Amino acid sequence: MSKSVDEVRSILLSVIANGEFHSGEALGQTLNLSRASISNHIKALTSLGLDIYSVTGKGYCLANPLDFLALKEISTHLPADYSLPIEVLNVIGSTNQYIKERFDNLENGYACLAEAQTAGRGRHGRKWVSPYGSSLYLSMYWHFSGGYPALGGLSLAVGVAVAKALSLSGIEGIKLKWPNDIYGLGKKLAGVLIEVEGQMGLGCQTVIGIGLNISLPKNVEEIDQPWIDLAQLTDNSLERNRLAANLLATLSETLYVFERDGLAPFIETWRSKDVYANQAIKLIVGKQTISGISRGVNESGAILLETEQGVKAFHGGEVSVRPA
Repeated sequence: MSKSVDEVRSILLSVIANGEFHSGEALGQTLNLSRASISNHIKALTSLGLDIYSVTGKGYCLANPLDFLALKEISTHLPADYSLPIEVLNVIGSTNQYIKERFDNLENGYACLAEAQTAGRGRHGRKWVSPYGSSLYLSMYWHFSGGYPALGGLSLAVGVAVAKALSLSGIEGIKLKWPNDIYGLGKKLAGVLIEVEGQMGLGCQTVIGIGLNISLPKNVEEIDQPWIDLAQLTDNSLERNRLAANLLATLSETLYVFERDGLAPFIETWRSKDVYANQAIKLIVGKQTISGISRGVNESGAILLETEQGVKAFHGGEVSVRPA
C-alpha cells in the first residue's frame, strides 16, 4: 500500500533530523521515490516554515533538531486520572476549524494538537503564523450547558491556565494582556482564540484554541507585532510533549472550575499578571480610539479604563488594547 503524503514527509523529516546530510538519491531509495519527488517534498516542508539545508553534492539536512509530538509521550506526563480524548495530527489547516467541523461528534474535553497549521488564525481573523514543529497549536472542545451568559471572562481564565502550565514547565514572569494574549518580556508569547456556536437560551459548543511560540525559525517574517518564544525566555531544554501535557491538564482543570464557578476563582491571579496594570493605554473600539489608564478588569472580565470622565468598563468583541 502506498504511503500518504503525510506519512512520506514524516519519514523524510525523521531521517534528515539527525543533523547529517542525506543525498536525494539515498532518500529516494529509503522512500522508494525519485530524486525529483524528494526535492518536491523538501520544498513543501520548507514552505511550512522548516529550515532545511540543501547543499549541492551533499543533499539535505534539517538545520535544527525536531521534538516531534507523540501521544504516547504526552500521556506519560499527564496526571494519572486524566482521561479526556487527545488526537495528535501532522499538518492541518487549523486545529480550531478541525474541531468545529466535528462539534456534534466530540466528547467534552476532546483536544487536538498539530505539528503545523496552514490556515491558523487569531483574533479578528488575523493569520497565526504556524511553522512546523516549532510551537504548540492546541484546541479543546467544551460544551457549556449555561449557554452564552456562562462564557463571560472565559478567555481570561484560559490565559491564567496557560500561565500556570508555563510555571509548571519552569517558565516564570509571564504576563497577561486583555483579553486573550500571553506575554513574556513585554512581547507576545501566546494567544487564545475562543469560538462559540449555539442558540440564545440554550447550551453552546466552544472550541478553545491556543498557539504558544516555543522555538520559532529565525526566518519568520509574517508576524506583524513584537513576539518572543520560550527559547528566548529560558536556557532549559524545552520538551514540547511535556509542555503539551501541562497545558492539557491545566486547561481542562480550568474549564471544569470555570463551568462551575465562572471567572471568580481566576480573577485575582489574572489581575496580578496584568501586563498593563495602571499604565497608560488606548482602546481601539471600531474606528474610535479612547485613551486612559488601565485599571484592570471587573468581575465579569471587562477591561476598566480611567479617563477624565471616570472609569468605564469595555467588553470584548471589537475592542483592542494598545500601549499609549
